[in-house]
Amino acid sequence: MENALTKYIRRLVSIAAISIAIISDAVAQEVVTAGSIPRLDSAEPDLQVPSISDMNAAPGRRVFVFDSNKKENGLYHCLYLPKDWKPSPKYPLLVEFGGNMHTGKLGDVSTGLPEDCSLGFGLSAGVGCIWVSLPFVDHSGTKITKTWWGDPPNYNPQPTMGYCLKTIDSICEQYGADRNRIILCGFSRGAIACNYLGLQNEEIAKTWKGFFVYSHYDGVRNWPFTQSESGNAASRLARLKGRKQFVCDEDLAGLKRTELLISQTVSEGNITYASTGFQNHSDKWILRPSPTRELAREWLAKVLQDTSP
Repeated sequence: MENALTKYIRRLVSIAAISIAIISDAVAQEVVTAGSIPRLDSAEPDLQVPSISDMNAAPGRRVFVFDSNKKENGLYHCLYLPKDWKPSPKYPLLVEFGGNMHTGKLGDVSTGLPEDCSLGFGLSAGVGCIWVSLPFVDHSGTKITKTWWGDPPNYNPQPTMGYCLKTIDSICEQYGADRNRIILCGFSRGAIACNYLGLQNEEIAKTWKGFFVYSHYDGVRNWPFTQSESGNAASRLARLKGRKQFVCDEDLAGLKRTELLISQTVSEGNITYASTGFQNHSDKWILRPSPTRELAREWLAKVLQDTSP
């Protein structure tokens, strides 16, 4: 049987544990409510994605490009030529996939459509890089899907991958995109697609010079599509082969989980990690001044200047 002293000590330990838990919760709540991590509406954007039109492509203009030049096909992408574009030089190409259709808890809205993308414009500020926003394609290969890619339950990625590679070929041929300087960018669903689609096989994996991955990462958690588990994701990540990735997130815990997954798979130290510095699950953070945007632009410049294969 416990003596009186043992009971007293056990009681003190219990009280201390409860107190620590209460204090920790209170501190965490105070940090959040104090706004230590700002929301997007606390910072004015210094960039605005150009409005989009059906006009012909031109420097500083963002346009719809319809598959086979027929709107009724239902497939299109959004093309932006930089303000300094000319026919003769080769330009880096930023290829972007957007998020699923959703409304976030802070009121952030994603339409799931290519015209809603922002990362490529924020990274380049509209200068020096061609930017294309791509659709996710349904299983039939004829329609845009606003949630994931392909159709449930298998979510076949092949139609989206085929459209992606075909579009890249067209932009390289028509507008002078440099095949040796193509960066794959993605937000949320698009972030997962950077590896799930972009490293799905050797053919598509060799396309990319680097990857800009914002909010979520292939393999960190299971998703409804097939082979989303970490073991399968590790096989895809092995195709990275030393190329650079910029991995950022508004969720610090999620960023840590991503870092752990990558550290268990990739030995090369070519991954840059960063918090966006905002609470919102929205790619519109890239349109606002921030230390992370500056870091991302420095990263992009270094990757594009690197002449190694």
